[in-house]
Amino acid sequence: MNSSDESGNDSLSLIPLLGIFAFSVFSCLCTPGDSLWAADVPDWSQDAVWYQIFPERFRNGDPSNDPTIRDIAGSWPHDTSSAWQLSPWTADWYELQPWEKQNSRGFYFNVQRRRYGGDIQGIINQLDYLADLGINTIYLNPIFESPSLHKYDATMHHHVDNNFGPTPAADRKLWRTEDPADPDTWQWSGADSLFLQLIREVHKRDMKIIIDGVFNHVGMTNFAFRDVVKRQKESPFSDWFIIQSWDNPLTQQNEFEYQGWFGVRELPEIREDEEGLVDGPRQYFDAVVRRWMDPDNDGDPSDGIDGWRLDVAEKVAKPYWRHFRRLVKSINPDAYITAELFWEDWEAGELIDTGPWLQGEMFDAAMNYHFASYCVQFFLNEDRAISPTEFDRKLREYRGEHPSNVNFAMQNLVDSHDTDRVGSMIVNPDRIIDHRAGVRDHPEYKVRKPSGRERRIQKLIAVFQMTYPGAPMIYYGDEVGMWGADDPDCRKPMVWADLDYEAEDAHPFGRKGYSRPVDTVQVQQELLATYRELIDIRNRSQALRRGEINTALTDDHRNLYGFERIDGDKKIAVLINNSDKRQRCRNKWIQDSWNLLYGNPESREDQVIIEPKSAVIWDAS
Repeated sequence: MNSSDESGNDSLSLIPLLGIFAFSVFSCLCTPGDSLWAADVPDWSQDAVWYQIFPERFRNGDPSNDPTIRDIAGSWPHDTSSAWQLSPWTADWYELQPWEKQNSRGFYFNVQRRRYGGDIQGIINQLDYLADLGINTIYLNPIFESPSLHKYDATMHHHVDNNFGPTPAADRKLWRTEDPADPDTWQWSGADSLFLQLIREVHKRDMKIIIDGVFNHVGMTNFAFRDVVKRQKESPFSDWFIIQSWDNPLTQQNEFEYQGWFGVRELPEIREDEEGLVDGPRQYFDAVVRRWMDPDNDGDPSDGIDGWRLDVAEKVAKPYWRHFRRLVKSINPDAYITAELFWEDWEAGELIDTGPWLQGEMFDAAMNYHFASYCVQFFLNEDRAISPTEFDRKLREYRGEHPSNVNFAMQNLVDSHDTDRVGSMIVNPDRIIDHRAGVRDHPEYKVRKPSGRERRIQKLIAVFQMTYPGAPMIYYGDEVGMWGADDPDCRKPMVWADLDYEAEDAHPFGRKGYSRPVDTVQVQQELLATYRELIDIRNRSQALRRGEINTALTDDHRNLYGFERIDGDKKIAVLINNSDKRQRCRNKWIQDSWNLLYGNPESREDQVIIEPKSAVIWDAS
């Protein structure tokens, strides 16, 4: 449909609300997945505003537990002989520290050896910050014992990483008294106890917390895998992994070969049969699930986590996830299970068809990478941008693949620990999300700070996150303006207002031939205030959290998109100007009686004028 631009050209008005209401009930709202039935998802998950925390990079709350060179042994790049120190939290990200320069290996080697000291105490200390932001639900990347910075290569799943807790040395001593394969011998370490305190503090603030479950693979330091390496076929864990060849003790060379996830040797893959994970690891993971969901083992799960995010879920056979769901819901029927269901074909940029996974027998919801991809195409892209009509069509068709309350429970993210940050996505448009979106593969990738116009685009995306069906998810630091390319640059230390940061002017390939501006690093207070305002609007509106969506405007010529969220007699109206021009809209849809919640539109007679790359939210009840 057409409206009019700032030049005042005549145009058609927006679709009147009453004229399309009956049509929208059937064509926009009651798509096949929405109309037939509803899955059994936790009610609270539909009201969530998620905040994703990468623990090692969020906040160093206890310097006494900082990692040492010993703690990184067993993780790539497997260098514990070169000089090493804890990395300074506020340093220029790409600048090599003096001890890093000594090995002459460059940024991408050294960045994987870096540790910054983020820990559980740091998260506890900042819970009030999250509460003030309006966050009510936290997702933690892996927290279990591991030598890596990311913790996706677990040494064990029944203990929190000792460097995340207050007593690293004592925790190591405690581990040696246990049989890791026998849950009856497991005890509570200092790190475990601090994590349980975190759960209590989260619940005290009426928040929820879920953790990352990595049940497809482990690390090279994993207790079971180490035993297989040592004892080969004689190990009681010999059938836990996909062993391609055993070592022949009669020869000089080592013939031991195994399958790693995506061919990565640091991530030995768990073996499966027709039921999914084989019995040994299945029983171990069952015990792990019970431990963290009901720590007191008293039938009351209120002292445990509120659910799981499941890594590379499509790589594990569906029968296992059906078993997993039955177990989780038997412990806590109100627990939330969300899955990482990402790429069907990474090279082709084809996302997974999530519909079959989200019909109530495995997962409650998923990390909504479809939402992220469509947002990138509409809000960020320039040469490869899609129109409002195409954007609306993709969103509507994707909603139609799932039961209605699954749509409300989806984690609507734009970026994560696996992608470049939203700020840098905007600076570097026209890319497929997560596809070599970094400097290592593309030296021309711009590592600079987003400009004012680019920040307006980020605010526009935040508006859509907070007003579209589904639970918005913020990756730590986006709200304060952090930027960065794909992994590892999306995992910078969090920017805090009470810390002074070095300006960024270094480049991963050196300053010669790779110019960039000098960028100050500090909290972007205006951006933070915008996120806080938008989250508050969402938290106060039942219509935004639970209301159906009605498309009211798709103006491809003006790049305008309008929709309503409707819950009974409660209505919220949203108008988005995705263009770089001021745009006029006739006022037949936008009523004078509506209460302005967000934005700064200008009214002229029967028209509303909206600024470039901006949005307006009204209470239209």
